Amino acid sequence: MASTPTIDEENGNKGSMWVLDQKLDQPMEEEAGRLKNMYREKTFSSLLVLRLAFQSLGVVYGDLGTSPLYVFYNTFPNGIKDQEEVIGALSMIIYSLTLIPLLKYVFLVLRANDNGQGGTFALYSLLCRHAKIKTIPNQHRTDEELTTYSRHIFHEKSFAAKTKRWLEARIYRKNALLILVLVGTCMVIGDGILTPAISVLSAAGGIKVAHPKMSSDVVVIVAVIILVGLFSMQHYGTDKVGWLFAPVVLLWFLLIGGIGAFNIWKYGHTVLKAFSPVYVYRFFKRGGWNSLGGIMLSITGTEALFADLGHFPVSAVQIAFTVVVFPCLLLAYIGQAAYIMKNQDHVIDAFYRSIPTAIVASQATISATFSIIKQANALGCFPRVKVVHTSKKFLGQIYIPDINWILMLLCIAVTAGFRNQSQIGNAYGTAVVIVMLVTTFLMILIMLLVWRCHWVFVVIFTGLSLLVECTYFSAVLLKVDQGGWVPLVIAAAFLLIMYVWQYGTVKRYEFEMHSRVSMAWILGLGPSLGLVRVPGIGLVYTELASGVPHIFSHFITNLPAIHSVVVFVCVKYLPVYTVPQEERFLVKRIGPKNFHMFRCVARVNDGWMFRFR
Repeated sequence: MASTPTIDEENGNKGSMWVLDQKLDQPMEEEAGRLKNMYREKTFSSLLVLRLAFQSLGVVYGDLGTSPLYVFYNTFPNGIKDQEEVIGALSMIIYSLTLIPLLKYVFLVLRANDNGQGGTFALYSLLCRHAKIKTIPNQHRTDEELTTYSRHIFHEKSFAAKTKRWLEARIYRKNALLILVLVGTCMVIGDGILTPAISVLSAAGGIKVAHPKMSSDVVVIVAVIILVGLFSMQHYGTDKVGWLFAPVVLLWFLLIGGIGAFNIWKYGHTVLKAFSPVYVYRFFKRGGWNSLGGIMLSITGTEALFADLGHFPVSAVQIAFTVVVFPCLLLAYIGQAAYIMKNQDHVIDAFYRSIPTAIVASQATISATFSIIKQANALGCFPRVKVVHTSKKFLGQIYIPDINWILMLLCIAVTAGFRNQSQIGNAYGTAVVIVMLVTTFLMILIMLLVWRCHWVFVVIFTGLSLLVECTYFSAVLLKVDQGGWVPLVIAAAFLLIMYVWQYGTVKRYEFEMHSRVSMAWILGLGPSLGLVRVPGIGLVYTELASGVPHIFSHFITNLPAIHSVVVFVCVKYLPVYTVPQEERFLVKRIGPKNFHMFRCVARVNDGWMFRFR
């Protein structure tokens, strides 16, 4: 049998066999265009949006909602000197909540979703479609014809086009951007480990208030039992968990908002001076830098708000935040500050810790971790895992069993290892700020390449975001040796796994491209491929969307028979949130009819194995 030739990619060496190969193995433009016309985008009714907004309270906002339990305690661990110190801290909380969760995330970053999907990998997927920065070079123009593959064409002299060319010019820039995305993703995973640990441990620690003589070992055991129960609930899916937690969270927000309003009425309106930005300046002038670590806890959970977006529509998340979450949080913090100003010795007990709310707080980051792992799968940056879609109506509601149990074990290890919620809190702050900074840098590129904003708006967004986030980042750097190293170690471990997997995926694809077999060579073997054709269908898996994989030449060289029908199956992962079911499979005959050879390209965006519950 003749030796196996490979396709030479250099234009100067293209000969008659290359021309023949192109005629016989054309890309699937016709099939892709026909399928695209079958797709109809789903819309949500107003009543369904309100229902999802209610459910989102139980999944997305638990972390933000429970922050009032410990913000002032961690802000003033050594007590309060005077009332102006309280007003300065409250002013920082008010403007942090307004600038980061409300203006940056709810009204801006949520608009940068990838067909309803949020998180750092969603931003990266958008960028991959608007610039050739994807490290696996398997893009094809038929992919761009997907309904969900939205992109823009830039004017060559525009600033967006110059930015695009700058990113595409050097491979190290593409790799640097990928590493930045991986760092943000790993920090969110670390957040998913630290949030349940600090929330549940602080809740269980509240038992010692009523029983001071209780051993710390008993508190840790109670926390571990709660964690096991929390992670065991995840397989029921976001829909059921949301219905379970949503009434609790809604009641919680209404109570803390109502108590805050009552405290403002009872203890005076002097605290409302905190709305003046002058007190932010006075806060730093009085040496408030050391208190930033505690104040930053008021915006923890914001990064999970964006990462959890795949579980709910954008409008539902926005309605829940603006109508319920934001006003109730403001009232709660202002009311606490009014109470503390009159009772400065009670800052440690300004709010109590409770087990149900702590469990709810943990849910947001667990769901967010599921979402970003699924996105990492789509871009070849994480080992393939089983993705269970828990709802037939809402595609983003998923559960990943392997990740769930890994998170549980790591949470238990952190809880049992530290036994100190203040050190876990320092680690928590480090992870949160780094994720926010990564999101800011990616949003700059989104505003330039996807939204094509004027550079003035980009500068304003960048300046305001970095002003707040770099200030908090400088504060958490001082806490690295006091527990802040934990998320760095966790992120480094996951970063190593993800980068090595991505590197191996690229090398495997490059090998198959280099060693693929020409269709012209296959034709030279004749209709029987030089073998006995037996009844049945033979499926040959390949990473290639065109050409014949090198492994097939080994197969027909070493085996005496092959099936009468041969199908080359390519499972192709695309940088999109979802591939519509109507556009997912492309099937085409390759070669003459009597060869009985076909190609099937399955275009997907998540793991190999998935099922509905």
